[in-house]
Amino acid sequence: MAIRLLDQAHVPYFHDPVGNIVIGCGSPADYRQRLQEKSSEPLRVFIAHMDHPGFHGTRWLSPTRLRIKWHGGSPVRHLAGSRVWLATRDGEWAQGRLGHVRLLKSRHAIDTAEVRVPGPAKTPRPKAGALYGGFMFHSPVWRTGKKLYTKAADDLVGVFAILRTAIDLYAGQRRKSPPFIGLLTRAEEVGFIGAVGHLEQGWLSVARRPVMCISLETSRTLPNALVGEGPVVRLGDRRTVFHPGYLKVLSDVAQKALPKRHQRRIMDGGACEATAATVFGLPAIGISVPLGNYHNEGFEGGPGCRAVRGPAPEFVHLDDIGGMLKLCRALMQSGLPWKQPWKIQRRLMRQRLQKYRVLL
Repeated sequence: MAIRLLDQAHVPYFHDPVGNIVIGCGSPADYRQRLQEKSSEPLRVFIAHMDHPGFHGTRWLSPTRLRIKWHGGSPVRHLAGSRVWLATRDGEWAQGRLGHVRLLKSRHAIDTAEVRVPGPAKTPRPKAGALYGGFMFHSPVWRTGKKLYTKAADDLVGVFAILRTAIDLYAGQRRKSPPFIGLLTRAEEVGFIGAVGHLEQGWLSVARRPVMCISLETSRTLPNALVGEGPVVRLGDRRTVFHPGYLKVLSDVAQKALPKRHQRRIMDGGACEATAATVFGLPAIGISVPLGNYHNEGFEGGPGCRAVRGPAPEFVHLDDIGGMLKLCRALMQSGLPWKQPWKIQRRLMRQRLQKYRVLL
């Protein structure tokens, strides 16, 4: 789907050596050239991940029983008999139900289970390792008012925001390419694998122009980060806080673009790819859309939720998504004070110093 949209909009892209989609350049050579350009405008690298927690098949126990290994977070209760979908690279293959579920020692997610599929199958049975899947609900996606329910909002919302931003920036583009890169990554849910693989190429670390990373995430709703109250200026995640100067610019942009319609918080319900960028020495900030029923676990309940902490569709608010899009577009303005984000505050502090110096 992402590739088709980019092709239709004539937005350049390529696949990096680990299978991530790099948007805004047509080849690794173009990418390296963009990084070597002399410019005071930082290259904004927007990052979102394409994966969602789910399972891979490991072996067939019988013609209707598939052993599976779970990857990423998951519900931890009311799992027996839960509906799941199974697919191959060619598309959805069958539906099934979970059984014999075993949790990780930490008890925070599924480790292994069996999937029972109805038999006999209408098509030849795929090899176990070719199958993957996740939780299934009455529909892949549906709306209730302005809430969007889906089997996987994390992080398809971030992916959508990058695609929409890229398409808007390149629509009728006749001038020099904008200081934008979109990075759609793989395997984030098991340790930022795609992002780390991209960073390990070393392309960003040898850039001659300023580079900043912007993580776009769909993050677990928390106090002061509520669904429907606007996108979150993410001050940090469970592992670290983000670049203070660039966060100042983002906060000021949010104040102008979304006055009283955005939130600010350290989103420590999980970690995100801004942490991976920080570990590799790159300045990073983040924007999050608050997410209900994080990783399909029924924290907030609602339609389709089996029981508390049982399987449930994730949900987000359309206004929050719209706000994220506004912030992404606003961050692409030229002339933002990336070099001196604290200039005004420094002047005010000096004025205060002069006022009170006589009392020292």
